[in-house]
Amino acid sequence: MKITREIKTAILVIASILLFIWGYSFLKGRDLFTDYKTYFVEYRSVEGLAKSAPVTLNGLVIGKVNNITLNENNGSLLVELQLKTDFPISKSSKAIIYEPGFIGGKQIAILPNFKDKVLAVDGQTFEGSVKIGLTEKVGDQLAPLQDKFEKIMLHTDKLITGVNNVLDKQGQEDLKVSLSELSKTIAQFHKASLSVNTLLDENKIQIKGVVSNFNKISNDFSKISDSLSKANLGQTARNLNKTLAKVDVIMSDLQSGKGSMGKLLNDEAFYQNLKSTTKELELLLQDIRLSPTRYVNISLFGKKNKPYVAPKNDSIVKIKN
Repeated sequence: MKITREIKTAILVIASILLFIWGYSFLKGRDLFTDYKTYFVEYRSVEGLAKSAPVTLNGLVIGKVNNITLNENNGSLLVELQLKTDFPISKSSKAIIYEPGFIGGKQIAILPNFKDKVLAVDGQTFEGSVKIGLTEKVGDQLAPLQDKFEKIMLHTDKLITGVNNVLDKQGQEDLKVSLSELSKTIAQFHKASLSVNTLLDENKIQIKGVVSNFNKISNDFSKISDSLSKANLGQTARNLNKTLAKVDVIMSDLQSGKGSMGKLLNDEAFYQNLKSTTKELELLLQDIRLSPTRYVNISLFGKKNKPYVAPKNDSIVKIKN
């Protein structure tokens, strides 16, 4: 059978119309030969979310935002999602608006509930929420900094105004004079530093000798410290403590009148007796010195003893014959 020209033209027109419809749908992001599922999410605000924004599941793009309509009754926004996935999405899943970065705008992430075994059906409405993005976080952090910066700028402006008021012509002249004097002082300090450097160069040998002597002294001191560390100072200190404790006991006994020394220090009668005994011993020794014949008498021819005569200038009390 021969196909007429009219039939060929009709087939070409129909094919062109179908191709146009498919191309238009493809440009809008919808493939006519692909099975899509449509879901809805209601938000209070979708700022930054645009049509054709990607819809992801664990980072994988599974669809896009097909349409956003305004509810005239309560002012909420109904977002139509067009998803293409074989992954089982539960009925209680959530659709979260998030911002993946500073560039690219906002997207919607499907957060599935794996505990819910009831799957979502075509045309169902998910629960929606909004996650704060990086831009909003940075904005929240920069807002207080901006206020502080504005306050600092205000104070800086007041400070500069005050400085301008203080630095009149006379103040400027005084500041110039001060800077000039400061420059002269720095120059003199530079000359002094050069003189010090020259002095150090001239006395480098003496300074080196002083440092060497100091090193020797430090070495000797190190040896002395080593000797002291090796000495048994702890045992010496303990022995000294024991000795001091014994001395303390002796002093306590003396103060309490124990022993002869204690009685001598505290007993007046004992002291007087000792004093009297010492006096009598002194008299006895003087009498032996002045008249030894009274105690030792040796006579070969039977000569009589001479009577005892006490000394005239005796400062001691005379002893009876």
